Amino acid sequence: MLRWTITFIILAIVAGIFGFGGIAAGAASIAKILFFIFIVLFILSLISGRSRV
Repeated sequence: MLRWTITFIILAIVAGIFGFGGIAAGAASIAKILFFIFIVLFILSLISGRSRV
């Protein structure tokens, strides 16, 4: 999931450089959502991993 976030960030940067503001904003918002989902899942996996041991 972090790979998708990086992909959308790169897409947003490239679109912003070429002047496609709407596409850049959309890609940046998707990247932000994916990043927060990744962080939540990462924290949940850390918590569930520690409780089993």
